[in-house]
Amino acid sequence: MNNNKAFFFDRDGVLNKAVIKNKKPYPPQNLEKLILNKDALEIITFLKKLEFKIFVFTNQPDVARRKIKKKEVIKINDYITKKLLIDELFVCYCATNECFRRKPNPGMIFDAKKKWRINLQKSYVVGDRYKDIEAGINAGTRTIYMKNNYNEKKPKNFNYIIKTLKDIKKIIKREHE
Repeated sequence: MNNNKAFFFDRDGVLNKAVIKNKKPYPPQNLEKLILNKDALEIITFLKKLEFKIFVFTNQPDVARRKIKKKEVIKINDYITKKLLIDELFVCYCATNECFRRKPNPGMIFDAKKKWRINLQKSYVVGDRYKDIEAGINAGTRTIYMKNNYNEKKPKNFNYIIKTLKDIKKIIKREHE
């Protein structure tokens, strides 16, 4: 029986600051350039008290494109996992959308569902890009779009829109009153 509920957070631009170049987001290239979102630990602690499992799911195609070494991505992921009390971090290193795990495909969410017995109808995806939101929709979760000013395609059909992670508290309180 899938009874666990979860939050799936995108990494870059949601839990940590994206590096912005020409109004487009990029991941930090190393741990020294990583800046965590100041509200991340507070909101994750709040959600854990409500018995949500906390996952990160992230595309990191720059490894396949040889723009960053896998060991640097692993260092960043390990740091985020420990600092933010993440239950598990799922990563896709593929550079093409043919991979079922690469967002907007729902593969990483389905991996978590199977391993952690997650009820996707009681779960949420939080993302700052259309691929995050599409992955949540494709998996059957509720979706929360963290609004940005990126110069790229915007998501559609999301359930909620937020400016900061703290806005998640209002959504959860409203849904669970």
